Amino acid sequence: MLAKKRKKFPKLEKSSRQMERHLKGIANHRRIEIIFLIAKNKGITIDGISDQLNCNVKTISGHTKRLVEAGLVNKCYEGRAVTHELSPYGKFLYDFLIKFQKI
Repeated sequence: MLAKKRKKFPKLEKSSRQMERHLKGIANHRRIEIIFLIAKNKGITIDGISDQLNCNVKTISGHTKRLVEAGLVNKCYEGRAVTHELSPYGKFLYDFLIKFQKI
């Protein structure tokens, strides 16, 4: 029995709606601060973020939820603790923000 060759699909460009979702995810100064903090402290928890940014836990929780929905942050469940790290899209936008900050 011969194996069938799989077709390679060309990498599709993102639609304007997909790009909007990612950009709306960082359209807040607090979320930008959270992205910078997660990039520097991989595996940080909500409590750690709220301590570092001197902000309410509920506020941080809402912002991280929006970042997860936008596909910029991944949650990692470790027992009862939930840690956060940047997704590949989050890393890309973090690099963009670093460059944009220095212009």
